[in-house]
Amino acid sequence: MSATTTITVGTRTFVLDKEKAEQAFQAKKVINGKDTMFFNILPLKYQWAYDLYKTMKNNHWEPEDIPMQKDVEQWRSNDEISDVERWIIKMGIGYFSAAEGIVGDNILHVVREVVTAPELKLVLGRHAHEENIHADSLVYMLSSIGLNPHECEAMFEDVPTITAKNHFVTSNSRALRRDIDLTVTENKQALAKNIFMFGQVMEGTQFYGLFGMILSLYRQNKFPGIGQMFRYTLRDESNHIEVFRNLLMDLIDENPDIWTEEFKEDLRATMAEGIRLEKEFIRDCLPVSGIGLNAEDFEIYIDYIANRRLDSCGLKPLKDDVKNPFPWLAEMMDIKKEQNFFEGRVTEYQKASALGDVDDDDL
Repeated sequence: MSATTTITVGTRTFVLDKEKAEQAFQAKKVINGKDTMFFNILPLKYQWAYDLYKTMKNNHWEPEDIPMQKDVEQWRSNDEISDVERWIIKMGIGYFSAAEGIVGDNILHVVREVVTAPELKLVLGRHAHEENIHADSLVYMLSSIGLNPHECEAMFEDVPTITAKNHFVTSNSRALRRDIDLTVTENKQALAKNIFMFGQVMEGTQFYGLFGMILSLYRQNKFPGIGQMFRYTLRDESNHIEVFRNLLMDLIDENPDIWTEEFKEDLRATMAEGIRLEKEFIRDCLPVSGIGLNAEDFEIYIDYIANRRLDSCGLKPLKDDVKNPFPWLAEMMDIKKEQNFFEGRVTEYQKASALGDVDDDDL
């Protein structure tokens, strides 16, 4: 069988080397792959990355399309919203207004810098773009209800449990911003830990305490605009978690020297520390109980989510027999249903040529 294809067009003849093309495909790797500036996505090696990119693109949304009139009326009311509920919203905006940027910055300046397959760079670029949308949505929330942006900045800088959560991830990210030899097992493990920390611990677990609190308010018809933006954000986050989980699994598959028993326990310890910090943060978000809200239930929920994240990466749970304390959250937040959790749809941005007519039941 010929290793070349000859194409003649008029007086010109072109010879295409099939073997060289196949070698180029085999050289596609998560890291240490073909070193080239060419962005040859085809032929695809990591189909999941392209599929998730398409899903993420078709889920595009803009904060300004979500009405905030009711949220503003409730925020200004003297009796419709409690002090506890206002505090939850303030903590949500105070934390997420910068946390989303931390995630996006790590994607661009750590992970995307070192992956070598173009389709992986493609989906990571979309991931970072969605973090920008989430950060923008926090600006929209803040400006709509009239929060002082300096107060928001002060919360991010001065609330100790927010500072601790941020230091936990930024110290890891900062340590990888250097030339790193990814042929060395220790360095490959450092990258794998970063991917696990940001995908499964931060976005996958630490974000979920406030998600649950704000969606609990939304369920009670409080702050419907903010709640809807968090629902869209949650849908995006479920894709982000899957991007980083698949990336981690492929990295390990191609570099089995990473996956030692000691390293597995290191990841479990990393999740345990992330949970500890999140539980302290939850107690600050809910220093007193509100209607249908208490810190103890959310702490159990974080254990439940963390176990699911660990299991999805082939790691042992940290606690046995942890049950979801919020059955009503299953439709909104349960990992198996995150892709299809809400009644609404964002059809304005979906390409009709690619999707055709989309019914609510399809989402």
